[in-house]
Amino acid sequence: MISVMNRLFNVRKMAWSAALAALLLMALPEMQNAQAAAAIDASNPQTLVQSSSQALLADLDANRAAYRKDISLLQKSIEQNFLPYFDMDYSAQQVLGKYWRDATAEQRQRFKDAFYTSLMRTYGDALVDFTADQMKVLPFQGDAAANRATVRSEVRRSSGAPVAVNYTLRKLPDGKWKVWDVVIEGISYVKSFREDYGLVVEQQGLEALIKRIESQAAGKGK
Repeated sequence: MISVMNRLFNVRKMAWSAALAALLLMALPEMQNAQAAAAIDASNPQTLVQSSSQALLADLDANRAAYRKDISLLQKSIEQNFLPYFDMDYSAQQVLGKYWRDATAEQRQRFKDAFYTSLMRTYGDALVDFTADQMKVLPFQGDAAANRATVRSEVRRSSGAPVAVNYTLRKLPDGKWKVWDVVIEGISYVKSFREDYGLVVEQQGLEALIKRIESQAAGKGK
């Protein structure tokens, strides 16, 4: 059981750091780096992931030393420039599953805020050492006219073995694309968290789950 739990943690850590590596700088048009912003092409899911990952890697190369000294700088950059391009509302709803319907508006907001803060605290620092040779975005094979898309990529482990990392996106009514799930080696981060959290809700209730995640987000527990 412990080995399975450790593997799941490592899978999630790689998935989340890979997702950040691909998507953090999708919000570059709002940043001061005009040259990098001009390189971002958000016209379709494939080019969005490809161009943003390239821009991010350039940013990491330029600021890696500062991020290592103060990880909060990287976390602030993620919060300000990555999350606007991640479909937080939809993803949180999918993670909470059937329990989302019974949650109050306050509980939904608290869950969403605590969930993503805990993700940043747990997985965000893995991005500091991410380098260009660790990630490759593969050719798009979906329907460019569809409202849902999967962008495939490969992330290289420290051993050199490639790992399949897929980004699931949906097109919003305003025409913008956002990512709402990451699937690595066939394991969906949305589904895995839904299963874990579902057990807690069944045994202890939704409020207990939210308080637990809020404690994790504050760095007070696991």
